[in-house]
Amino acid sequence: MASISNAFSLSLPSNRIANSSSDFNPITSALSGLDSGEFSPGRVAVSKPSGIGGRICANATPVMDQPVGEKSSGAPTIVEVDLGNRSYPIYIGSGLFDQPELLQKHVHGKKVIVVTNTTIAPLYLDKVVEALTKGNTAVSVEYVILPDGEKFKDMDTLMKVFDKAIESRLDRRCTFVALGGGVIGDMCGFAAASFLVNFIQIPTTVMAQVDSSVGGKTGINHPLGKNLIGAFYQPQCVLIDTDTLDTLPDRELASGLAEVIKYGLIRDAEFFQWQEKNMEKLIARNPNALAYAIKRSCENKAEVVSFDEKESGLRATLNLGHTFGHAIETGFGYGQWLHGEAVAAGMVSCHGC
Repeated sequence: MASISNAFSLSLPSNRIANSSSDFNPITSALSGLDSGEFSPGRVAVSKPSGIGGRICANATPVMDQPVGEKSSGAPTIVEVDLGNRSYPIYIGSGLFDQPELLQKHVHGKKVIVVTNTTIAPLYLDKVVEALTKGNTAVSVEYVILPDGEKFKDMDTLMKVFDKAIESRLDRRCTFVALGGGVIGDMCGFAAASFLVNFIQIPTTVMAQVDSSVGGKTGINHPLGKNLIGAFYQPQCVLIDTDTLDTLPDRELASGLAEVIKYGLIRDAEFFQWQEKNMEKLIARNPNALAYAIKRSCENKAEVVSFDEKESGLRATLNLGHTFGHAIETGFGYGQWLHGEAVAAGMVSCHGC
């Protein structure tokens, strides 16, 4: 893994990592580094994969200030994840649930099962079912609603997905759809990998939209460690309707921004500089700023995954802050700290590695 000993100049007092109710806010600590200029992006050493020349950087449009404006529905922005015959698009935009063709062209077979949770189902399940079936009566949709939260990302909860699929007599000519945050995406993807069926990611949190829905890492937690059981299994597509962020709690929004910051720190200094200028807009949920941050993050993630799908080298740099972060999540109990909160604390802690 890349050396990260000089990546940070901020300190994290050890006596302040206590629990999620302490006065230490890891996201605030991380974001404060943006304003103070104490973070130094681009100082993480990246080992170059064989056959790739030059510095690896996001294949993105030049960074520019994003105009303040209203949401605009229309054709989505598309970021491609280049994996040969397993390549797939990431659709990003407002109002994408109202464009059923985007989902329908990636559905395999005539049966679909939507995996979601008790928080997201009342908000978006009906919209997604309509998008899957509008003008397409040949497709039938079942769904399974799981309890919400990191503490339910386990084998017992995963079995509920298998139970529903088997009860519905689904076979390998069907499609699983993950509708929710990172927990739902990881579990639905792992279920699809185990059931040997295609699946689609519809992430509804910043964390899932910029990170976990892209790249094919799927799995569940174990009492002894986070994400220890799983598989690499790529989706057919990722559909990011940015309107879902309207219902995202503030704490979840801030948690997801930790992963956005990570991309700037490890490989995209220009994006980091853009974040310094636009962090207030992101926190205020400016739709243009959020859409750009999601797009740029997905471009970074897609490029890394295209070079190193199964984390044999370059992809390990995406784990910045995660060693400490996973230890915090496991040690204090899954769900006490949000993933981004723990990763932010981990990134700040890395200065002492």
